[in-house]
Amino acid sequence: MMLRRLKAFATTTTERLQIFTNLVYLREIEYGRGGERILKIDILHRRNLPEEAMPVLVWIHGGGWCQGRKEEGIKWLIPFANRGYFCASIEYRLSQEAHFPAQIEDCKCAIRFLGAHAKKFHLKEECIGVWGISAGGHLAALLGTTSHVKKLEGQGGWHQFSSRVRAVCDWFGPTDFLRMNDFPSKIDHDAADSPEGMPIGGAIQENQEKAARANPITYLTGEASPFPIVHADNDRLVPFNQSQLLYEALKQAGVEVTLEMVKGGGHGEKFNASIVLKKVEKFFNKHLQ
Repeated sequence: MMLRRLKAFATTTTERLQIFTNLVYLREIEYGRGGERILKIDILHRRNLPEEAMPVLVWIHGGGWCQGRKEEGIKWLIPFANRGYFCASIEYRLSQEAHFPAQIEDCKCAIRFLGAHAKKFHLKEECIGVWGISAGGHLAALLGTTSHVKKLEGQGGWHQFSSRVRAVCDWFGPTDFLRMNDFPSKIDHDAADSPEGMPIGGAIQENQEKAARANPITYLTGEASPFPIVHADNDRLVPFNQSQLLYEALKQAGVEVTLEMVKGGGHGEKFNASIVLKKVEKFFNKHLQ
């Protein structure tokens, strides 16, 4: 038994070493402040930097705005880092720490931080893309639709730089809190203690104005970033309808958008299929390379 465990540990360690042999992985870099909290970012890029500045891909973790860790994004970012992207995974204040708009303020601060350090990190400042899942997809969508909304910038720092992003990949993120209960779900999304109610600070239908301020659709104009949206048809936590709403709104505004249905999948299930990931890669290569 002990021998098997040692072999398993050795195999895992070797695999990790192989993954990072050609990459630099730096953790816990301070990028700003959210209230009294110091916010951190992890970065991943090729050890041998290319001559040309690198496009940037930022991962935003999910977890219902109340949990989740930035480290969860590294496995998704490794293939992009190996292909020459400068990759970053960010943390943000959770709903038990601060109500909305704290979460999007922190994400915008991270984007400004990267712009401020473009020369230091050898980045294409104008080629920043974001990719988020679930709650992170919601925040990524907000980044793509609110570059013109100054009141969401917060006080985290680096304000002489833009929080605009060039491309957004939204994986099954909520897009309209007021309509989360339109379709069957595992939970009551309108409740004060629901994932949506907690960042709002109360029951959704009793705080409709606050809830609307958290919706990417609220801010949508023709200047929004291009989107691929990916959602499973059997998602019982964030209904597929949420992605349909954003897709139709973006399309009506004349924004480049696609909606990919993952058939037979649940909340985050079957998203590691090669066909899905290849489409994500193709999208970012088109808009960031």
